[in-house]
Amino acid sequence: MTTQIVVQESPQLVKRTGDSSPLNAMNKVAARRSLFPTSVSNDLFSGIQSRLGIPYRYGSQGPNTYDCSGFIWSVFRDAGLEFERTSARTMWANSTPVEGDERFVFGTLVFMNKLGHIGIVVDENGFYHASRSKGITYSPFKGYWENRIDGFRRLNLPINPAN
Repeated sequence: MTTQIVVQESPQLVKRTGDSSPLNAMNKVAARRSLFPTSVSNDLFSGIQSRLGIPYRYGSQGPNTYDCSGFIWSVFRDAGLEFERTSARTMWANSTPVEGDERFVFGTLVFMNKLGHIGIVVDENGFYHASRSKGITYSPFKGYWENRIDGFRRLNLPINPAN
């Protein structure tokens, strides 16, 4: 004797309304609130995305390993925004302070750990950077990083901002 088994699909319990991953959220934000024209923002985003997970190595600027300032420099360079490769501390000294909501515009730089670390702001929720433990990654501001932020700055680059 054999028993016939009938499999029925169960109804979807939670309706998917969107993807909350940092990459998709960043892509939407970059299109609306970015320092740069859309084409440059898209190139920055592509450069970040192509480097996700690449390991950290002090003093490195890619392509197989990066430190924090090497990551920033290479992503901006690949997007056509040239500047001299320097330390986070020197970038701080050669950039313009940003206050209020303008801190959370894609392309703004966030400086941390007494100017020893730097990342690229996505929005008010987080940033991309070269992490010693995770390589190139997205991190939220809340939690570990919120008390380590020194400030937000914009590079003085020869391009017309989008905003």
